[in-house]
Amino acid sequence: MSDQPARKITVDLSGQVAIVTGASQGLGQTMATELAANGAKVACVARNADKLAETVKAIEDAGGEAAAFSCDVTDRESVDKLVDDVVEKWGKLDILVNNAGITRDNLLPRMTDEEWDDVICTNLRGAFLFARAASRIMMRARSGRIINISSVSGLIGNQGQTNYSASKAGLIGLTRSLSRELAGRKVTVNAVAPGFIATEMTKVLEEKYGDAFRNEIKAKIPAKRMGTPEEVAAAVLFLASPAASYTTGAVLTVDGGMTG
Repeated sequence: MSDQPARKITVDLSGQVAIVTGASQGLGQTMATELAANGAKVACVARNADKLAETVKAIEDAGGEAAAFSCDVTDRESVDKLVDDVVEKWGKLDILVNNAGITRDNLLPRMTDEEWDDVICTNLRGAFLFARAASRIMMRARSGRIINISSVSGLIGNQGQTNYSASKAGLIGLTRSLSRELAGRKVTVNAVAPGFIATEMTKVLEEKYGDAFRNEIKAKIPAKRMGTPEEVAAAVLFLASPAASYTTGAVLTVDGGMTG
């Protein structure tokens, strides 16, 4: 579906230390590997230790430096300890990418309390906990980048995803408010809002629904294709780079024109 591969961008992140949550697969894995390829030391965070090990191995095989940290992003003590451990290991923290997220889709009249709470806790509370812990370190250093991975669902909504859309809209509110709090300390806070991106999940949908799914995508996206994980990672690289020092409180959509 995504027949136009992203052109790689290069930024200088030498000596930088990054945390990427949800780094065991999909977008998070690509973001972690791209940050490492551009010189950052990357703490890869997720619950699944085996999948995390694959991400770390891929980074190390490519000549980068990374470490795996298993963590429940909804648990305050675990998050605080993880951030402290990263700083103890590498001496600093420069970049936080809040990417960890789940879906529990259902129409609202049928949605259970657990489906609502699970999504809000992982997608929004997890980002809050990491941002709070990281901001304390970045404020003292008077330098840092916090990048929250939202979604076009947080901008325009999506049927059957009131919980997911609310969590992603919440991330945008968190981004804009926190950017105002931290700008004076030279810490930027931005969001990336991907649209339809070609991942393992969308591949399953393509295989299941075939032409019907492809035609629906073409009807919704002016670019007439899905994006690639590398294109989302490129937005993250820019926001993490020195070139984005005056960009804060922004929501960068990577959606092929869906919300244009």
